[in-house]
Amino acid sequence: MNSLIDTSVIVVFSVFIMVIGLLFSRTGRNLKSFFAGGEAVPWFIGGLSLFMSFFSAGTFVAWGSIAYKYGWVAVTIQWTMCIGGLVTGLYLAPKWKATGSLTAAEFIKERLGEKVQKSFIYIFMLVSLFIKGSVLYSVSKLVGSSLEFPLVPVTVVLGILMIAYTAVGGLWAVMVTDILQFVILTAAVLLIIPLAFTEAGGVQNFLTKVPDDFFQPVNGEYTWGFIGAFALYHIFYIGGNWTFVQRYTSVDTPKSASKVAFLFAGLYILSPVLWMLPPMIYQTINPGLSGIETENAYLMVCKQVLPAGLMGLILTGMYFSTSASANTALNVVSAVFTNDIYKGNINPGASDKQLMKVARTSSWCFGFGMIAIALIVPYIGGIVEFTLSVGAITGGPLLAPPIWALFSKRITGKATILVTMISLTVNLLFKIVLPLVLDYKLSRANEMLLGVLLPFILLIIYETYAASKGWISKEYLLLQERKALRKATVVQVDEEELAETRKQNKFGLQVISFSLAFIALLLFVLCAFTAKATGMVAVIATIILLSALIPFSASRKTAVR
Repeated sequence: MNSLIDTSVIVVFSVFIMVIGLLFSRTGRNLKSFFAGGEAVPWFIGGLSLFMSFFSAGTFVAWGSIAYKYGWVAVTIQWTMCIGGLVTGLYLAPKWKATGSLTAAEFIKERLGEKVQKSFIYIFMLVSLFIKGSVLYSVSKLVGSSLEFPLVPVTVVLGILMIAYTAVGGLWAVMVTDILQFVILTAAVLLIIPLAFTEAGGVQNFLTKVPDDFFQPVNGEYTWGFIGAFALYHIFYIGGNWTFVQRYTSVDTPKSASKVAFLFAGLYILSPVLWMLPPMIYQTINPGLSGIETENAYLMVCKQVLPAGLMGLILTGMYFSTSASANTALNVVSAVFTNDIYKGNINPGASDKQLMKVARTSSWCFGFGMIAIALIVPYIGGIVEFTLSVGAITGGPLLAPPIWALFSKRITGKATILVTMISLTVNLLFKIVLPLVLDYKLSRANEMLLGVLLPFILLIIYETYAASKGWISKEYLLLQERKALRKATVVQVDEEELAETRKQNKFGLQVISFSLAFIALLLFVLCAFTAKATGMVAVIATIILLSALIPFSASRKTAVR
């Protein structure tokens, strides 16, 4: 790794991304434009953003660690995300858009009641801090190890940059960053794979050296039971996570919402193979890693094979893809707090200016909580244990009941709280209490199965019982009355707001186009400093430059009046 060149690339690109965030500082006129892009975000932008929001440095650290140790099962695990995307596109995404709600919390309030909403808001915000804190830990470890900086100050500095970017720019700033990181990381991995194969002595030598079970679809503690449970978990997670629901509600129609999820699913067919090959190849280059060291496998192969400047670019890409993931969560948590707590309960008559001030302030507050969580991840088993455990404990109990409420006319607010609390209590009992008291611990597969199946079974039992009694939820009937009233009310189209939304979307597409051109230019400059793979870098730069024409052409077709 050429420290001077790579560090220069990191600084230049980081400054460029921050400038993009500042460019969007004036586009957030109100909550709808700041948190949902005016509900007119192009579906292909939303789909790529959803993909990158799901993707982070944790992909390289957590799944890369599994790929290094166990091989192809890391790809199998990520294919469950494709299944979740397909089911979401078919059934869940259009349902979320059809609710007419700005956030998932808003729907929960209308369908299940204010008490349920408040309970879910507090739990969701806490869980989001834990999950995104682990994401921040992943990228801090990558950047700190690469530049040989201490982990704690790197975590704090990177966390503050993430918060600043979200607090300033809102949803469009987050989505533009998502697109750029998709392009950068795809370009980087297309370079790493052939260079890594060369370092390993060729494809045939790689295939000869790997363990016999390296290409089995399941391996080690990641059994078919775990894969099945993880697939069900991702239906709940992709279809019901409040962060991703925002992608479905920020487009114009239910059909567009489906397209967002389908694009995500399509990208997750091929991308896991590309992402996981480098650490799998590195297993034959340096097979001696063990324990928590395996989390560095991706970083090590990058440092060993990438030419000067490209290591800095991929590090920046990993950081800002992680930033995009964390930023999306911060954006949604801030949206929930501002729209559903502050506006809904504390100050219903707040002006747009007051709400925007609260939105940005709350982003900073939640962001500092995320940093605190990131600092404790190394002390609780590392990123793989942390990520899978949080998902197993909270995923089903928090996400299944609201999704069920999208389709059921019988489930009530009380039943939702009961199912959630029973499921959370049982999961915590088996994950924390029994291992400490009785030294009894579930396998990885059974832990995940318990987490996702228990709330599902409880919901089926309640639905069956309610149907036998002929019950219809009072909250459901009230929601139908409100819908009928809204439908009968003539909605006045705010032409000024519509024009501003179109202007914002046109500006977003122009910024994407300009940013892609900038990335291409940066790669062309790096060609002058690379001693290897110069031709490949130039070809990729040319492709990126040509791709800049796509959003530019789309912006030309976007009328502002």
